[in-house]
Amino acid sequence: MYFTATDYWIMVLLLILMAASLAMYFIKDLIHAVIVYGAYSLTMALIWLQMNTPDLAITEAAAGICMTVLMMVVIFRTSRREE
Repeated sequence: MYFTATDYWIMVLLLILMAASLAMYFIKDLIHAVIVYGAYSLTMALIWLQMNTPDLAITEAAAGICMTVLMMVVIFRTSRREE
């Protein structure tokens, strides 16, 4: 069984996906976790594109962007400012 360049690319993206999911679990600062979640969503959209499913890639990108913006707004509104 031979792997093509696309297969290696998907394997690298899956490793990045696993690292991002572990990072989201261990990061304590909420804003950093949201940033990692954005990277996770972007990586997942790239995986969907590599698997020739552009409809899922667009949906993942849109949902990831919406969730990231929504989480950042909630974090900024609920966090206490130190002045």
